[in-house]
Order: sequence, then C-alpha cells, then structure tokens
Amino acid sequence: MKSKLPTREDRDRRAKRAALRALKKARRTAEASGGKLSTWEDEFLVSVEERVEKYGRAFRDFEKGGPDSSLSVRQAVKLKEIAGKARAKKPGAPRGWRSRSAT
Repeated sequence: MKSKLPTREDRDRRAKRAALRALKKARRTAEASGGKLSTWEDEFLVSVEERVEKYGRAFRDFEKGGPDSSLSVRQAVKLKEIAGKARAKKPGAPRGWRSRSAT
C-alpha cells in the first residue's frame, strides 16, 4: 500500500498550525516567566496571529518567505527574538562560540 503524499492544502494547514503554536508559545512563555513584552512586541504577536488565522500566512510577497511557510523570514526571526526574550536569554553568539579575546 502506497502512502499518501501530502497535498498543498495539507502543507499549508501544517505550516499554519506550526506558526500559531509558535506565536502562542512565545506569549505563554513570556507570561509564565514574568517577562514583560513591549507594546510593540505584543501588537506584533496579535497582528501576525490574526493574519495567519485569517489568510493562512502573515505575508503576501513570496520573495519574503517560502511558499510553504506561514511567516516571512523576518517575522520568524522577530518571533525567535521575542521567544528568547521571554526565556530571558540574551541575544548574541550561539552556545559554544567564543570571542577572539577569550583564546
């Protein structure tokens, strides 16, 4: 028996669910950790969530993101920054990296 290949609609629904989960998780993490989101960050999360729920994606121009993604590249980066702030991690070099002065 052959497995069913996912259709475009299946991929779109999966991307939409993943984006909504990531947005809600960032908000929950910020609330649970007591981290205060700025007004701009809160409005960003709300507006992106509304667009994803209504249209299935939060951007219109396909040069800004992949056809199978619900968030543009910059929206995804901003969401990661907000989630990192909610977890109280400082932005900077990834783990395991050292600055030149440390060597």
